[in-house]
Amino acid sequence: MVQGLPVIDDQSSSCEDCILGKHQRDSFPNFESRVKGHLDLVHTDLCGPMQTPSIGGSLYFLTFIDYFSRKTWIYFFKKKSETFSKFKEFQAFVEKQSYRSIKILRSDGGGEYDSNELTNYCKKQGITRQYTTRYNPQQNGVAEQKNQTIMSMARIMLSYKQLSNEYWAEAVACSIYLLNRSPTVSVKNMVSEEAWSGTKTGVAHIRVFGSVAFAHVPTELRKK
Repeated sequence: MVQGLPVIDDQSSSCEDCILGKHQRDSFPNFESRVKGHLDLVHTDLCGPMQTPSIGGSLYFLTFIDYFSRKTWIYFFKKKSETFSKFKEFQAFVEKQSYRSIKILRSDGGGEYDSNELTNYCKKQGITRQYTTRYNPQQNGVAEQKNQTIMSMARIMLSYKQLSNEYWAEAVACSIYLLNRSPTVSVKNMVSEEAWSGTKTGVAHIRVFGSVAFAHVPTELRKK
């Protein structure tokens, strides 16, 4: 196509400058193929601190997602140091409910998950730890995307009902409740709640977030 181009005979197998200039990340390994039942793989992620404390004083929320059913559990607390105790609370509940044990816990490399206390506890419990590579949230995409969805839903709920930010925990809890009862492409022909419990779940009781409600006061607690 041109004239005057010299013949280039380069016998080297690689060009370091080309490698550095075009360097890209390798594809992320897929660990999910081994998942065959409930609690075989649990994704977890911590969100916070929030700029505004909730009505109960919480600044953080912690999510746990069962990869098999995509059922999500959430815990609110005031200090990041409470992460370990919330994990033990979650473990006790789900293992008792499902008669199965947590096999793999996947999280980022944050200090709340990298504590010696949690590491030693998982070793004693026989729980395999999987850490995502630093600056690579894609490896824990299930939890990262879930938290983004939760926060988006919560912001919309608060904005639509013109509620102050201190109600964020209530909006987040409502989002989790709705997501567990909504279709997902990851679970076929059922919602996450049914995939976890094996029972068809009802939604007739659900109301719009922020609807006016009246609390009944028992006769024994009423005054003149």
